[in-house]
Amino acid sequence: MNVAPHLFWITSRAAGGAALLLSSASVAVGLMMSSKRASATKRDLRAVHEAMSLTTLAMVALHGLSLLGDSYLNPGLAGIAIPFVGFYRPLWTGLGIVAGYGLAALGLTYYLRDRIGAARWRRLHRLSAVFWLAAIAHTIDAAQWWFLSLSAALVLPAGALLLLRWLGRWWDARSSSNRATAPASGAITSSMPRWRP
Repeated sequence: MNVAPHLFWITSRAAGGAALLLSSASVAVGLMMSSKRASATKRDLRAVHEAMSLTTLAMVALHGLSLLGDSYLNPGLAGIAIPFVGFYRPLWTGLGIVAGYGLAALGLTYYLRDRIGAARWRRLHRLSAVFWLAAIAHTIDAAQWWFLSLSAALVLPAGALLLLRWLGRWWDARSSSNRATAPASGAITSSMPRWRP
């Protein structure tokens, strides 16, 4: 098989696959890092999370830029830079472009935390999960079954951690809401009529 005509396409697919795996691992590490139990290893996890996030962004850039050399697809700069305008699977490709921009913007805000403010940055950084899910949707459309099976080894655990986080937040919000609306026991007894014999 002559690889040369397909070199850019193969490079793009390999970089896209690496980006999905790295971003999934980065999401999992980020969720573990923000856990209350991770305080002892938080510094180590932060270094791993940062390295994987930056490598993910490099792979996303390579994934898109290598397609510029693909003579068959020939997407042009607009096809890899502007969401939903390309002719090749515009919805799924557009989701991938949006996901790439979102992950890049949110990942790079890490270096602006002092200006943004730590609390605001944490709230903003939660959107990373949305862009990661968009990247998964972009991948599922075009991936082969064998790649999806291998990717599941990292995507599913990260997804399970994310689901547990969302359910935990929902449960905490529900519990605090119930506590806030429940009347105090003293208020109940004082408002009840007293029985007199």
